[in-house]
Amino acid sequence: MKLLNAAVFFILVPTLTPALDPLSTSVFIGSAAVAWQLLSSQSWLKCSLLECCNMKDTLNFSVVKMDLDRKVFGQHLAIQIVLRALSANMHSKWPRKPLVMSFHGWTGTGKSFVSSIIAENLYQLNIPRRRFVHHFSTVLHFPHLSHIHLYKEQLQNWIRGNVSACPRSLFIFSEMDQMPHGLIDSIMPFLGYHEEIDGVYYGKAIFIFLNNAGGDKITEIALDYWRRLKRREDIPVKELQSLLSEEIFMNRNSGFFHSQLIQKNLIDYFIPFLPLEYKHVRECVREELRMQGHPEDEDLIAEIALAMTDYPSEERLYSSKGCKTVASRVTLSI
Repeated sequence: MKLLNAAVFFILVPTLTPALDPLSTSVFIGSAAVAWQLLSSQSWLKCSLLECCNMKDTLNFSVVKMDLDRKVFGQHLAIQIVLRALSANMHSKWPRKPLVMSFHGWTGTGKSFVSSIIAENLYQLNIPRRRFVHHFSTVLHFPHLSHIHLYKEQLQNWIRGNVSACPRSLFIFSEMDQMPHGLIDSIMPFLGYHEEIDGVYYGKAIFIFLNNAGGDKITEIALDYWRRLKRREDIPVKELQSLLSEEIFMNRNSGFFHSQLIQKNLIDYFIPFLPLEYKHVRECVREELRMQGHPEDEDLIAEIALAMTDYPSEERLYSSKGCKTVASRVTLSI
């Protein structure tokens, strides 16, 4: 099609320009060049002025790692796995399947924040990203159990259409613990090992599921390590991922309850987000003070962090809300 458009353009220009004066000719050719740039699906001008899907991977791993290390606290396991997963997917010219990651942990531990950092870094900074990052909220988009068949059809059409428009699309599903059972299985065909499905290639797409389900199991393991005087950094990743897979498959409060996505091994990574300790909440408070433009007040940082560290009731080792309410607490305390 590009060649055909180009041929038509260069055939018409010589026949039209003799009838124009030199100035008009220059304007005409300049306008035509601009139009050609805008019509071209991957032109630099269209990508600068409008919105386009840049198929050249532009994810800068050093920048992503810096963002995760600087802004996400207490999640060494999650950061490690996410960077490894993104690297493997991005460095494959034609991945065999989409990248599928499931984030698990208590609220406020950084699941949504990490997914937003990935989204922000996935495309060049001067290209609007909103068309290629698709966020599904279970409560907002799938509220009625009686409409599950309609939701399945809509979800399939939405993913098919968006990946057709941009193979490097990012899909984020939040509140997976509230998703109707069986709904997420409707996208199973898109997550498998296929070269194409009805002419659409899905290998460059990325799917992220955000789950509170599994958070209690993660906290139980972390607390057991602490009570045995072992470091949280020594928790074995593979063992924890395996336990998470089993936990959410059998958990009725999970959108993956008896899910074929797990049975068929289509979720590449079950990523644990550990509960946040007092020292991690301190860093969240410190960062929030900086974001709000306030000086660091060590007494205030300690006061807020200590008030948020409330689990278990005896040891008060972890924050049951993570850093979820830090921003509002800082605002009220200033």
